[in-house]
Formats: sequence, structure tokens, C-alpha cells
Amino acid sequence: MNLPLFFSRRIFGENDDTDVQLPGSTKQRKSVSKPAIHIATIGVAIGLAVMIIAVSVVLGFKHTIRDKVTGFGSHIQVENILNYSSASSNPVCIDDSMLNVLSSIEGVRHAERYAISQGILKTDEDFLGIALKGIGQEYDLDFISKNIVSGELPQFSDTAQSYNIVVSQTIARKLGLNINDRVFAYFIDEDGVRTRRFTIAAIYQTNMKRFDDSFCFTDIITTTKLNGWFDGQCSGAELLVDDFDNLEATNREVIKTVNRTLDRYNNTFSSRTIYELYPQVFSWLNLLDINVWIILGLMIILAGFTMTSGLLIIILERTQMIGLLKALGARNILIRKIFLWFATFIIGRGLIFGNIIGLGLIFLQKATGIIKLDPQAYYVSEIPLELNFWLILLLNVATLLISVIVLIGPSYLISTIRPARSMRYE
Repeated sequence: MNLPLFFSRRIFGENDDTDVQLPGSTKQRKSVSKPAIHIATIGVAIGLAVMIIAVSVVLGFKHTIRDKVTGFGSHIQVENILNYSSASSNPVCIDDSMLNVLSSIEGVRHAERYAISQGILKTDEDFLGIALKGIGQEYDLDFISKNIVSGELPQFSDTAQSYNIVVSQTIARKLGLNINDRVFAYFIDEDGVRTRRFTIAAIYQTNMKRFDDSFCFTDIITTTKLNGWFDGQCSGAELLVDDFDNLEATNREVIKTVNRTLDRYNNTFSSRTIYELYPQVFSWLNLLDINVWIILGLMIILAGFTMTSGLLIIILERTQMIGLLKALGARNILIRKIFLWFATFIIGRGLIFGNIIGLGLIFLQKATGIIKLDPQAYYVSEIPLELNFWLILLLNVATLLISVIVLIGPSYLISTIRPARSMRYE
């Protein structure tokens, strides 16, 4: 029989009752440690619930923003090396054979071409500068489709011009545009001004201001002709990887395969990851990790403090029992184990309530979106949450272990209790 575990269960069961029979007493009286146990349980529960919610919010926020950024720029971009040092857009030739080479690189899930042309959308009342992104039939439209708020995505082609355009809700609102409206676009280059008339096929909204303010989508053949590029030329290729965590390893494979090689027009290939394209965004997201560590630290301190206070009160209340056990020959380490097991039961109950509260609030938010955010400030309209059950399990285990370890020190108070004096303790 595990004697410390047996005693701790009895003590834990007694403290769950309304009244307890104290050693050496002939009458029932209320346990003075019961409020301390409740406070310790609440402290652990609140601490764990806050940690679960904090981790879920940060994971959801980081991954939501990351997916929006990569939705516009993919994971890796292969383009002309001159674009690194030039403000103008320099084309590179990516034909079907080159696209197949990129798709076959280890770690690459999908490769797609794109071409960007800078222009101006103009209505009778206003005008606005845009970046017109041409995409072809191989382009992955999942991201755009998920963010369509009005209209339907057209069938983009790399062989025929449809003059359909997809604009953001921000652009549509500024220019007063609706679905099926026709709008003139002007493109200025060394050869003069080129004019095109587009039909609004769909309107999207991602709440990413830096993209919604300017990005529009149309056929890749339209933007290629507007730029005056040769057959097969485009702005570059976007690569989607199988695993974002292995992005750098995949990029190294891309570098070995295509970087510093030449296309048929003697343009040099180069590649950049999404981290290099938008360093400010990802640096800002990485700062969120610091906030999480601060929250985790504060909540662990809260749980440890409340548990320490509760354990000291319980030890003082059980002084007579400790003295009796010592008189019967029990060693300090055995008695300390009794109270550490007892503290473990309290922590375990707190963890159960903490999981119920934390996960309950998360599922409530995911189901109802009850807590809203300003999309202009946070890029999302409601708090994004992502559940990672392995991290939640790790939080539970870490909270339990750290709380028990913290209690080892206060448990040494038991060694100062003398049997003769404690038997007369009231």
C-alpha cells in the first residue's frame, strides 16, 4: 500500500465534506483550510484557462495573418534577380517546362505563374492606383474564393482575354463600384498610355489593408500584354510548400535548382521566401510570442502562489495529525509526501475546471464569434482561435509539475513541527 497516497486521499475526502473531525477533538467543526483549498483550486483553474486561451488566440492570429499574406504572395517567389535592385518590374520567362521543374522540387506542393501591372482605375467621380495581378488557369484560387463577399470568380485563362476583374471591397467602396459595373483602367509606360475597360466580376475582402487598398485580379494574358512582354514572360512564379515549418529547407532546394540559371531571354532566376518579401509583418507576428511567454509566466506564478498559501494553511491546520504521525514513527519525508499528494489532488481538480472553462470559451467564440475586433487595426473581424491539443496537454503537464515542484520548499515546514508540542496544538 502507498501510505502517503492513502492518507492524502483521506484528507482530500475530509476537506470535501462540510464538517470534519479534527484529531483530538470530540466535536465536529468547520475546516479552516477549506476556503484556502477553494482559492487554490480557482487560482489553478483560472491560470490554466487563461494560458489555454492565450496560446489559442496567438496561434489563431499568427496563422490567420500568415495565411492572408501568403494568399497574396505564396510561400516562395521565383522572379528576375533584377527586381531586387530595381523599382520597375522585370520579367522572366517561365514556360510549361520550367513550371514542371519548379513543381517537381522536393517540398513544393504547387507552382503557378503571375504577372503584375501597375495602373489606375478611374470612374466619373474618382480614380485610384492599383496593382493588377494577372493569374492563369493553374493558379490556386482557394484563398481568393474564401474571401469573396460578392459576385463569382471568373474562369481565368492564359490564352484568352475576358476583361473581367476582381477588386477588393475597399476599392469598390472608394470608387462606388458594384458587381457587373464597367470601369476604365489606364496603364502608363514608355510607349504612352494604354486603356482597358474591365467588368467587375467579383469583390473580395481580406481586411489586410496593404493588399486590399490596391490588389486586383484578372487574366495573366491581359497583364502580360499591358506590360509589352514576349511570349512566356511573366513577373514570376509562386510556389506553395507542403509544410510551412520546412519553408527554409524547401527554399534551399529551390535555390539549388533554379537560382542564377538563365531563361531563354538570358534573364537570371532568383527566389525569395515570404519572410523576405514581408519582413515587417512576420517580425510583428514573432513579437506575439513574447506576450505569450509573459502571460504563461504570470499564470504559473499565480497558480504557484495560491497553491503555496493553501498548502501552508493545510499544514498548520493538520499540526496535530503531523505530531501524531511523528510520534508513531513516521519520517518527515513520508509526511511531506502526504501533503504533496494532497496538493496534487487540488491541482488536478483545478486543471479539470481550467480545461472546461478555457475550452468552453474557445468553442463558444468559434461557434458564435461573439467577441469582435476592428479589422482595420487587427486585420480580422473577430478573435481567431486555433486549438492545438498537444500544446494544451503540455500546458496541463507543465502546470502540474511546476506547481508540485514549487510546493517542495514549503513542505519542509513539516520538519519544524515537534510531536510533544503539536499534540497540545489547538
